[in-house]
Parts: sequence; structure tokens; C-alpha cells
Amino acid sequence: MMAGHGGDDAVGGPARHIPVMLAEVLAALSPKAGETVIDGTFGAGGYTRAILEAGANVVAIDRDPDAIAAGRALEAEAHGRLRLVHGRFSALDKAAGEQVDGVVLDIGVSSMQLDESERGFSFRHDGPLDMRMEREGPGAADVVNRFKAGDLARIFGFYGEERHAGRVARMIEKRRAQKPFERTRDLAEAIEGVLGRKPGDRIHPATRAFQGLRIFVNDELGELGRALFAAERTLKPGGRLVVVTFHSLEDRMVKRFLADRSGRASGSRHLPAAVEREATFDKPGKVIAASEREAEENPRARSAKLRAAVRTAAPARGEDASIFGLPSLPDISGER
Repeated sequence: MMAGHGGDDAVGGPARHIPVMLAEVLAALSPKAGETVIDGTFGAGGYTRAILEAGANVVAIDRDPDAIAAGRALEAEAHGRLRLVHGRFSALDKAAGEQVDGVVLDIGVSSMQLDESERGFSFRHDGPLDMRMEREGPGAADVVNRFKAGDLARIFGFYGEERHAGRVARMIEKRRAQKPFERTRDLAEAIEGVLGRKPGDRIHPATRAFQGLRIFVNDELGELGRALFAAERTLKPGGRLVVVTFHSLEDRMVKRFLADRSGRASGSRHLPAAVEREATFDKPGKVIAASEREAEENPRARSAKLRAAVRTAAPARGEDASIFGLPSLPDISGER
């Protein structure tokens, strides 16, 4: 469930591609022999391989069963220093079962998922309108064919940052009455038909709507928020949290979380100062972007941003998703 993870050939087989901002991630994570690190977004195992090479033990999580299956060989070669967990990184504290020294999260969809047409994440290759990372539950076709136009517009507008979300949603509502949407290319061409496409446009007009659908189908922003709270609970004092994001919505959430957790908080301005809670993370450093060279060599890295912070000894705070400012939408079943 990650963007940009790949691997090298030092541990675990042939090279694929270097994970996004690998050097910067390792510098911020600083894994050491004997430590335990959670890789919450295993993917093709790029970060995990590098962390193992540094001598640390890894608990690696992925909600995609294909990623877990592909990682079993690396798990065997690690001789007990790697444990793969099929599940959501929002439960990383339960997966670890103990306090850990580091947590790394690389947010987004993996190149493996994008490149496999039958997963329905991309319209570059025609496939079923699916997008489910876990291969279970309702998929993108269920959302497109059943949700009210107003809810679709909010999904495209907020999660996809599509300026013409209303037009796209109204087109879908009208078209599906004659023929439901079942294939990625059908939906992409329908969106292109209503929005148009100028010669030389680098971004396909359906890109933002597809992003919004994928994020909604997999509850990616909700998962990220819960994962940040879980990392707060499971990191030891001095433990490092490292998060790589690929678009502004994710980065904004991480920025808000670290700003909230690195300041004193009372939960209410009306409470006396005596009940203020201590910061659970040290003040984070500046956001780091991929180098110009990496951005040139790997287009996936162009929008990548890394934020990191160190856990203090203060007790973890309760979960309060309101700090993220996410909209209220129906759940994937269409219920509110």
C-alpha cells in the first residue's frame, strides 16, 4: 500500500528500483543492530531490506496479500529478524506487540498495484474498476454506481482535489442509469468526455477523480490518522517516526499531527494549566523533499515529502481525529 518501494540486491534477491528517498529515510530512522523497527508499508520491501542491512529487526505490515506473499522469501532469508504481518498499519501497535525503536510509513499506492491492470488502480491499462488494496469488500465500481452525486462530488473534490467534481459526479449519475461503470478505461473516457483534454496536457483529466476514488475506497486518510496515533503509542522514548507522503492531503495530516503532538495541550482552553499534557514528540525538523537528481530519475519522487520526529517520554494522548480536518462522508457501504 505504498508508493515507490522497491529493493536492492544486497538482501533478498534481484534489484527492482530504489525506494523513494531511501538515504533520507535511513538518516532520519537511524536503525541500529538490536533495535526493532516497524515498516508499516512493506510493499516490495525496499525500506525493510535496508533496515535489515543496518542490523535492526523489522516488523513489516501490508494490507495487500500479494505483497505479503511476495515477501515470504525475504522473511525466510532474514533468519528470524523479519516478521511479515498481513493487515492495516493503523493497527501497527498491535502487530508489534511491544514498544519499538522506529516506525516508517511510505504512504500511497505501490507501483506493483498500479502496473497490474486487474487491480483496477489505473486507467493506463484497462481493467475492472476495483482499487481494493485488500481484495475484499466494496470496490470502486460499487461507489461509482451507487453513491449519490453529491457524495461523489465530495469524494472527487476533497480526496481528488478535482476542481470540476460536480460536473464529473453529475455525468456519472446520468450515464450509470443507462449502463453501469465496470471498467477503468470506460470511466476514464467518460470523464475525459465531460472535462475535455487539450493537446499537450500532461495530466489525464480523469487522474484526480481516480485518486479520490482510490483514497476513499481504501480509507487511506483515515488509516494514516489512526497509524500516527498507533505510532505514538508504540514508540519508545527516543524512538523515531518517519513518514514519506506523496500528495498535499497526506502531508498536511502529518504536519498537523506533529504540530499538535510537539506542543503542550490541554484539550480545552478553559482547563487550568495544571492539566496540560506534555509534548509526545520533540519539535520536528524541516520537511525534506527528494533531491533534484532523484526527482529526475524517478518521477514518483517529485512530489515526495519526508517528515520525522522523535518520541518523548510523555504518555501517549488519546485519539482525536478532528485535528486532521477530514470531511464527513458516508462509509464505503454508503451508510452515514
